[in-house]
This record gives sequence, C-alpha cells and structure tokens, in this order.
Amino acid sequence: MRITSTSCICPVLVCLCFVQRCYGAAHHGSIKVTRNQTKHVEGETEVHHRPKRGWVWNQFFVLEEHMGPDPQYVGKLHSNSDKGDGSVKYILTGEGAGTIFIIDDTTGDIHSTKSLDREQKTHYVLHAQAIDRRTNKPLEPESEFIIKVQDINDNAPKFTDGPYIVTVPEMSEMGTSVLQVTATDADDPTYGNSARVVYSILQGQPYFSVDPKTGVIRTALHNMDREAREHYSVVIQAKDMAGQVGGLSGSTTVNITLTDVNDNPPRFPQKHYQLYVPESAQVGSAVGKIKANDADTGSNADMKYTIINGDGSGVFSISTDKETREGILSLKKPLNYEKKKSYTLNIEGANTHLDFRFSHLGPFKDVTMLKIIVGDVDEPPLFTMPSYVMEVYENAKIGTAVGTVTAQDPDTANNLVRYIIDHNTEEDRYFTIDASTGTIKTAKIFDREETPWYNITVTASEIDNPGLVSHVPVGVRILDINDNPPELAREYDVVVCENAKPGQVIQTITATDKDNSANGARFHFFLDEGRSLNPNFTLRDNEDNTASILTRRKKYSRTTQDMYYLPVLISDGGVPSLSSSTTLTIKVCACERDGRVRTCHAEAFLSSAGLSTGALIAILLCVVILLAIVVLFITLRRNKKEPLIISEEDVRENVVTYDDEGGGEEDTEAFDIAALRNPSAAEELKYRRDVRPEVKPMPRHHTSTSLDSIDVQEFIKQRLAEADLDPSVPPYDSLQTYAYEGHRSEAGSISSLDSATTHSDQDYNYLEDWGPEFKTLAELYGEIESERTT
Repeated sequence: MRITSTSCICPVLVCLCFVQRCYGAAHHGSIKVTRNQTKHVEGETEVHHRPKRGWVWNQFFVLEEHMGPDPQYVGKLHSNSDKGDGSVKYILTGEGAGTIFIIDDTTGDIHSTKSLDREQKTHYVLHAQAIDRRTNKPLEPESEFIIKVQDINDNAPKFTDGPYIVTVPEMSEMGTSVLQVTATDADDPTYGNSARVVYSILQGQPYFSVDPKTGVIRTALHNMDREAREHYSVVIQAKDMAGQVGGLSGSTTVNITLTDVNDNPPRFPQKHYQLYVPESAQVGSAVGKIKANDADTGSNADMKYTIINGDGSGVFSISTDKETREGILSLKKPLNYEKKKSYTLNIEGANTHLDFRFSHLGPFKDVTMLKIIVGDVDEPPLFTMPSYVMEVYENAKIGTAVGTVTAQDPDTANNLVRYIIDHNTEEDRYFTIDASTGTIKTAKIFDREETPWYNITVTASEIDNPGLVSHVPVGVRILDINDNPPELAREYDVVVCENAKPGQVIQTITATDKDNSANGARFHFFLDEGRSLNPNFTLRDNEDNTASILTRRKKYSRTTQDMYYLPVLISDGGVPSLSSSTTLTIKVCACERDGRVRTCHAEAFLSSAGLSTGALIAILLCVVILLAIVVLFITLRRNKKEPLIISEEDVRENVVTYDDEGGGEEDTEAFDIAALRNPSAAEELKYRRDVRPEVKPMPRHHTSTSLDSIDVQEFIKQRLAEADLDPSVPPYDSLQTYAYEGHRSEAGSISSLDSATTHSDQDYNYLEDWGPEFKTLAELYGEIESERTT
C-alpha cells in the first residue's frame, strides 16, 4: 500500500470499509477503493459499476473522549491481494500501535482501545503493510497514514488572570473603558464553534457593560458617585459554542473601585459656634478646634482655615492640622475679662486642590461664625512694670530705702497685695522689703568696687488667696562715692644712665583709681613737699593722668650711689579729693650711647669688655669641652695596664715577674715587695690588710736581729715558711722572683722601690718666682714641704 496524491493510481488498492453502526459517515476518514470495485452500501440492492479510478487516502479520524464499553472503530485496511481466504496479513506500526490502536490482521479493521484527549495529542502517525501470511513477504510497500483526534467541546473557557482588581475615577462619562478581560478555550479553534467564546455580564448591571466579542468592560451610567457607592463586584461570563445552548462557560470576578475626585466642597456642620476661653489662657496656647466636613478623601479633602473678619482677628489665630484637617485656634494676645468679655470670629474653610471640571459644583469653601466667651478667673497680682531698676550709694547705712515696687489685683475684687523677696540666692538676703508698701531697703553696707550690681526677685500675692503669686525681677545698681585713693597703675623699674643729661625724661608713670570716672577721672602728680628739694630728680605732671620723671643733674655713678628713692604724691579729682603716697626706686646703670642699658651691677665686668651674651656662652662651652677632654685623657691613662711579664734578658733592677691567676689587685698587698727587695729596709713583719690574721706576729727584736746577719737565702726561706703557716693567705700558689743587688753597696741603690720611704731635700720655693701661672703648683709643693717638716 502506498499513499499518493489524488491524481495518482496505486497498483494495489486497499479498501476502507466503514460500517455505520452508531456513528455518522462524517466521523470516519477517507476511503480507498479499487478501480474495479464497487461500493456496497448496506440496505441497497442495486450494484453500481464505476469506472476504474484510484482513491487516495492518508488520514483517519477518531473522536476524543470516547466513553463506550467497546473499542471505538476507526477504519479498515484492505489490499487488492486479499482474496478473502486469509492469506493476507495486515501489520500496523507507529505511534500508539498495539497500545492505543489495534488492527485485526485478517480483516484489517482498526480500533481505538483508549479514550483520547485532543488537548494532549492532536494526531498519531502510523504505518500499514500487507504481507503474505505463508511467506511473510510484503505484498505492497509500507504506507504511512495519520489518525487525527477529532475535537469535541469538552473544555470550558477559562480566565487565566482572574479575579481582577481595577479602579476607575468617579463621575466618569458613560462608556469609559475600565478593563479588557480575555478567556481562553483549549478546544480546537479550527473545528466548529468549540473554541468560539462570547462574553456576557452576569453581575454588575446596570453600572457596567461588557463587549461580547472583545471582553472590554465599560461604565454604563453617568456620574457614578464614589461617596454614594465606592466598590462594585462585576461577574463576567465567557461561553463557547458562540453562546449557543449546550456550550460550556467560565466566569471571573472583576472588583471595581471608584477613585475619588474633588467633587464635594467642604461644609461646616453648623453655621454658629460658641467657645469658652478663660482669661488665664497662656499666649500661644491652643484654645479650641473647629472642623469642616468634606466627603472627599486624600488630597481632595485638604483644606485651609482662615479668619476672614471679626473683632477677635487680632487676638486669635487659626492654623490647619494636616493630619486631622482641623482648624486649631490659638491665642495671640492675653485676655482680660475686665476689659473685654467676648469676641466674634468669621472662619472660612476652603479646599486647597481644586478640579475645574467640577467647578460648577462649588464654591469649594464654607464660612461659619465663632463666638468666643472670655471666662473670668481669679488672677494673681499684676506689677505695674515688667521689671524694676533701682539705685543706692555704696557705704549707705543699713535700712536705707532703695525703691518701691507696686502690684495690684487685676480682678474686680481688687484684693490687698503682700510683698516678699525670694531668698533663693545670697544676694536676696542683702535687702528687705515692706510687705504692705513694697519698699525695698538695704540690709548691709555695700562696696561698689566689690559688687556693683545686685539682682533680686520680688513676689506679690493676694492676702486672701496666697496661692496666686506673680514675680518681678529687680536690679539694684550700687552708685559710686569717692572712697578709694588713686595709686600707681603698676610697679615701675626706673633706671637712670650714668651718662644721663639734666632734664632728661627717664620714666613716665600713670595712676589708676578703683572708683569710677566721676570720682577721680583727673589725677594730679607732685613730689612730697614735706621733704627738702630733691637735687637729683624732679617730677612733671603731664595733665593727662600721667607724669614724667626727669633728671636734675648729669653723670650719675654706680660706685658712688647705685640706688635713689623718689617719694611721689597722687591725688584724684573727686569730692572730697583723696590722695596717696608712693616711693619710686631709681637704679643707676651703665648704658650705651643710644641709651640701652648695659648693666646695673658692678661685678658684671665682662659686659664692659664688649662681650655679648652669646660670646660668653660660646667661651663657657669651649672650656667645658676642654675639661671633658682632659678628664677623658687622664682616665684612659690610669686604666692603661703595663705588661706583667718582662723578658728574662731585661737586666734592669726592681722588676717583678709573676703569673698569678687570682686574688685581684688586693692580692699584691699580701706581701711587702720593698721589704723583700731590701731586707734592711724591713722594719717588721707585715700581714694582709684585707683579712684579720690568725697567727701571732714574731717578736720585733728577732726580726731586727736577723736583718744584720741573715743571708738572703735564709731570709727567703723564712718568708716562705711564714707564708705557708699563714691561714689568711689565698688558697693558690704565688710565684715571686726576687733579685737582690747586695747589702749596703758603696754606690747605694738607685731603685725606686725605696723612694716611698725616703724624702727629697729639694727646695720648691723657686716656683713662687715663676709667676702667677705656677702659683697653684708652688702652693701644692709648699703644702707638701710643710707636711714633711711637721
């Protein structure tokens, strides 16, 4: 079997027989018949002979969602080679072959064994072949055909995006588009009306309508008012089969909210209001609230309150609370019941955001009248002034009147007032006050130079109601009297040069006075006339509160007199005038030609040499450096050690060669080397000075006796024995070499070992004749000589 186009003729024809049991002819696929074969329709007796022609088939149809007990018949395959003897075998392969679709291999009938869903799979591709049952050889080539699943209306339309939430402004024109909804149908849109959807509104009329084809929802009424109704729930239905009876449908809900526009003006609930405000209300405090209602919301309900007229516009003010949209009435000036008992205000509330589309609904403002009643309260006493400033002279007697404060009861009763001073600070205790009259008096003697100003607080209260009090600050200024004499402004160091000329100004002095300028602004300077005329200095009053000190003669000398004293009198211009006396000390100093002071001390001789301070410091620094070098050199010379081992070929006398591992420098004191070198010089046996000897010394006469007759060898043996028996000797060996030149040589010994015990007869008095450079050396040797003589 081979599939061809409608113009092709197959050599082997396959017949698809359709049996109309319970299905119509439209439910089945194409039929392929042979050219010489006739189509026999059940119920007909006449056989029609048709000319030979080929019918080409390539697809079958099967209904979806088959629910019958028997497999659904799809179609029939037939080959020209099939003689009806069962020798031809039909084979079916491809998608669903053997599972979904089965074929009778003898008759070629195809059945569907399962219920199919077009929405899951729309068609199946299969292959058919006829073979010889005996030889299994194909009788025709394999042919491909398609089984399409024919759609039925088994899917209702669905709104995939529902439910919907949408807004539309209130007062919109009729026909304003709100939203477009779309429903989808899973059925085949190319076959029948299964997927053809029609929209209708089930709920929401008469406010909204829907286009049956596009699903566009529109407003259906004019001037829909949000304030009347804000929320609407609209149910939209989508029905397939073009809305015909039997079609499937789905629905969704569209929640529509009308948004606000400014279409409602503000309105005060009342045209007249009355407010009670006590006269004790504080300035700046809120005394009342007023509100105009606006049916709109958000910014459309924002408003501003103003006072447009009234006799209280200067006493009260109004502001708007943006959160509560209330008018806050505040007090600008204090109230006084005794002066004015009521006020009238006209208050306007107007929208701030206007929509000119709805201006015909206006005006968007409203006015109301507010009457304010001032309440009478018992007020505290009121001082005649907000503060007081009083004056009193210093040194005034205790009890002197300073001033008077006055307070009155502002109420109609006009109760009596009692005064007291708040003793919160120490200054408040310096004054007293008359409780009835308010007269303030001093309680101490004041000194303006110590404290020129005092601050106190006076309290006034009603006698009948002490709880009602008021306070007033009082400042007391202490007035000055001339009670302080003038004095020098500072300590002066007056200097006169030795080379000063007569009439030369050596110092200008000024004076000061603790009193203020009214008592001593003008000072007078003059010398003390009780003394004789000063021959050295004089004083000139410059008449500008300064005075100049001048010299009367020339050539002052430090050696003759280095200090002068000048008594000065200073008086002020106060009444009565006060004066004081002071003494200036004048130093005589050596000065340069330009008047600069060089020195005022006789011992400062270096200054006269013309050496500056920097030069002196440099000289001292050099001296210190030289001394440091000398000290370092001497220290290095002392620390330098001579070699301890001398060659044996060195024939000089008085050389000791030893190798001692321990004992240190103190170990050399264990023996008297001079005694060993010259036995005749030894006077007695010497022991170590660093330890206490435990052996008794040998008798003195024995030593002196042996020195004359003992041989050097015996002397050394004797010393060796003493050293061996001495327990204070360090516990180590000590090698000592002695070289003795003989006993009492005619030439005498030239060794320096004996020089420590002998004295020179040289006279060092000639050093005194060498000059001052050798004075110290001569004194040193002179002291040595005197010690030697003593």
